[in-house]
Amino acid sequence: MVDDDADLCALVCEHLTPQGFAVEIEGDGARGLERAQNGGYDLILLDVMLPGLNGLEVLRRLRAAGENQSHTPIVMLTEQGEEIDRVMGLELGADDYLPKPFSMRELAARMRAVLRRTVERPAAGRVEVLYLDEVELNTGARSVRCRDHEVELTAIEFNLLAALLRSAGQVVRREDLSHEVLERELMSSDRSLDVHISKVRRKLSAHLRREAPIKTVRGVGFIYALPTTSDGA
Repeated sequence: MVDDDADLCALVCEHLTPQGFAVEIEGDGARGLERAQNGGYDLILLDVMLPGLNGLEVLRRLRAAGENQSHTPIVMLTEQGEEIDRVMGLELGADDYLPKPFSMRELAARMRAVLRRTVERPAAGRVEVLYLDEVELNTGARSVRCRDHEVELTAIEFNLLAALLRSAGQVVRREDLSHEVLERELMSSDRSLDVHISKVRRKLSAHLRREAPIKTVRGVGFIYALPTTSDGA
């Protein structure tokens, strides 16, 4: 946990330790970055407002680092109402965010959800290979290929794409995606899905050489549009 609020850090340790989490604390951004790069942590709680180096810069450098740090789950801790920090955090590669003040129960639930998404593997005999519109998704290998190119997706992005491909041609409601992928109720001000969907679009479009067929249905949800035939059908 990288946060300079000593009282909050003590409270987090007090509540998470009995639940099986081993928590280490750092209050300075630059030192937090160094420890995160060398510590081999399973998950990082990262405050945005930090002395030494702000949390968004710590996040950016971690995601630009080597294999180990680039995929470590990161939950950003943001101030209530600071939507720009939340959107920036998600754009830079955060797995989730939690606005302060938060309940310890909510924190533990978010952490477990993120960890489940990160290590999720399909049950034996339930591997799916979904192929549509030059995009191939393999749930066993947790891999996505587009026009024979590997597409690097985060755990959330992968799960979102899988959910949309399974229902290709049909609108998937925001509420359903939030439950299935984020494992929480959809809040009216929560833009997490929009940011993650936007990132999936950009990554697929880079290989498709055209706009990815993931459409936003305003006020309802998202759809992975089926390809049209040569006669427009």
